[in-house]
Amino acid sequence: MSIRFIAVLSAALAFATSTPILADEYYPENQTASTPRGEHWWSGDWYLTLGAKGFVAPRYEGAKDYMLRAAPVISLGRAGRSVRFSSLNDNASFGFIDTGVFRAGLTGKLITGRDSGDSDDLKGLHDVDWGVEVGGFAEFYPTDNIRGRVEVRRGIGAHDGVVADFAIDAFKDITPTVRVSAGPRATVASKDYFEEFYGVSASESVASGLARYSPGGGLKSLGVGGQITWQTTDKITTSAYAEYNRLMGPAADSSLVRERGSANQATLGVQATYRFDFAL
Repeated sequence: MSIRFIAVLSAALAFATSTPILADEYYPENQTASTPRGEHWWSGDWYLTLGAKGFVAPRYEGAKDYMLRAAPVISLGRAGRSVRFSSLNDNASFGFIDTGVFRAGLTGKLITGRDSGDSDDLKGLHDVDWGVEVGGFAEFYPTDNIRGRVEVRRGIGAHDGVVADFAIDAFKDITPTVRVSAGPRATVASKDYFEEFYGVSASESVASGLARYSPGGGLKSLGVGGQITWQTTDKITTSAYAEYNRLMGPAADSSLVRERGSANQATLGVQATYRFDFAL
């Protein structure tokens, strides 16, 4: 077992056991815990959300071909007053600071990796290992219906770079159970990140037929995203979402994108979850 795999597994377990994941659904803002906390930190009311999502996305970062994928949704957290707004674009987070207007804490993302079997476009290129990105987030509410969010994450396993996501969402409850939201997105990354996903070495150029490419760091993409969330019942939440990103800078200049892929990247998906409430 490699040292890199052990590091990835340790980081994933540490994050999973110490960080309750934010639920993708939203709850009424006046919802409060019905059971007071006991003598232990875990005492009180909790919820477990289970579900699934299906989405259409590029086969790999920068691909022009799309494929249908499915993934489970698992969220665990303490019941009570919910986060004012949560986007399906957010990564798993746990806030240590929450003033109502400003919130900050830890965040993490699973990286599924990439290999030559994913697409003929990748023949001759190096594989990207599975891994995680861990770091911090901060979000603020300049008005009651606008949220700005920043995530900064360091790769472990899949890559050794740093990635920062920026998002602004305007949201509105059009009925007591239906919420719509949308806003701009931007991502920047370090050289190590781009080298892993978009670089083509001299030997890979010979093996793949792609032009050699050694990227630097900088702006990765600009885009826009939106979603509609329906609190179908007290326990069931359904959502539909769409994201579009235009690759920029080191990503768009990659020979993989220019010669075989596309700078236009989109994701369309639906999700359904069921919430279980329990007390400890």
